[in-house]
Amino acid sequence: MIPTYKIVQLTSEEFNLHYNKHKDSLFDYDHSYLLWEALSEKELESVKRLRKNLNERVELYFGAFDNDDNFVGWSWGFQESSVNFYMANSAVLENHRRRGIYSSLLRAMIKGAIDEGFQVVTSRHNATNNSVLIPKLKENFIISKMELDDIFGVLIHLHYYANTTRRKIMDYRSGQLKPDDQIKKLLKI
Repeated sequence: MIPTYKIVQLTSEEFNLHYNKHKDSLFDYDHSYLLWEALSEKELESVKRLRKNLNERVELYFGAFDNDDNFVGWSWGFQESSVNFYMANSAVLENHRRRGIYSSLLRAMIKGAIDEGFQVVTSRHNATNNSVLIPKLKENFIISKMELDDIFGVLIHLHYYANTTRRKIMDYRSGQLKPDDQIKKLLKI
């Protein structure tokens, strides 16, 4: 029997139970490090103090489950600002990959963020992580910048614009589109 999958929105507590069980097996190959391990006690106290300001931020958690209700993948993210939502982490267990689960999680996260009212969904990924980059590009994310990060290495930043005019302006800004009347009016050119 070919398994089917369902995407379920989870609470933070429900998500962390599943995530903590699987994260090490999926991310043990990278050379990233935990920022907290590089900070002094004073710096950690500052982080904790500043984090208190973010207690009311919107967070979204989605889990993917198979026919037998086994947790097989996830996606979670959080509010960065009044307009930006950051997709922080997603993964699908190895024996469930290439079945459209990640794409389903991605669509659920985009819809969840837009339903909350966010204008832009952002993410960043290792430059060679085609398993994530390609599905996001297919879902209308665009490459917005590159970053060299001490924790993760070379990263590609992606943006998904809920507003089609903003997306069109990004195409204009990148040289992919001539300015039409709408762009000319907005940019006063």
